[in-house]
Amino acid sequence: MLEFIPLRAFSDNYIWLLVDQQNHRAAVVDPGDAKPVVTWLGRHPEFTLTHILITHHHPDHVGGLATLKAATQCKVVGPANEEIAGVDQHLADGDRIKVLGYELDVLEVPGHTLGHIAFYCAAEDPFVLSGDTLFAGGCGRLFEGTPEQMHQSLQRLAALPEKTRVFCAHEYTLANLRFALAVEPDNADIQVRLQVVEEMRADGRITLPSSISLEKQTNPFMRSNESAVQRAASERLGESVSDGAETLAVIRQWKDSF
Repeated sequence: MLEFIPLRAFSDNYIWLLVDQQNHRAAVVDPGDAKPVVTWLGRHPEFTLTHILITHHHPDHVGGLATLKAATQCKVVGPANEEIAGVDQHLADGDRIKVLGYELDVLEVPGHTLGHIAFYCAAEDPFVLSGDTLFAGGCGRLFEGTPEQMHQSLQRLAALPEKTRVFCAHEYTLANLRFALAVEPDNADIQVRLQVVEEMRADGRITLPSSISLEKQTNPFMRSNESAVQRAASERLGESVSDGAETLAVIRQWKDSF
């Protein structure tokens, strides 16, 4: 079984280190900064870094790639539809790769960026590495893509098994849930989750991983087909909007200035 170790970077990034304890191998996801990874490897010299997995091209996700590649013999895999220097294997939707003995399916999930991908493992204990598309309680800003693309991407992730663990790249959960409660003030699941997360952050604890089931209950961007979220979007805009992508567009703009 893989161990997931969150390496903190910058103000709120998590660089996920996937560790195969039995075979002393490791892989890293979106290393925006090489230092936390190099530090961990230096403290665990028995481990070999075999892979770097990249979800999208933003600097806080690829900034440490060149240093890590130069210092190790690892293989770098990343999205086919984005220009990222140092990628050895370019991955498109439907591709499957093997990392640390586990098969990972590549899902194209544009919206935050046009070529953003996620990595999904359909093991007995499934997980998805969602980058900046799906956050705990939220989704990424629409820097390049459209609301329609983000809606489709999130609905695709929502279709994964509900027990799928979600490993995203930022500690945004508290702010996201405060916004979620503004959208759905009567949602008891959001109320409870927010209280739990407030206590966790007060203690300095990480709020990840999440799960697909929890996101479907509490994440307004995964709930844009729900009547309560559509109603909140219509009230915000001052006119009726349809569910799905139109609702997501309104609440994403709302969140940007929340």
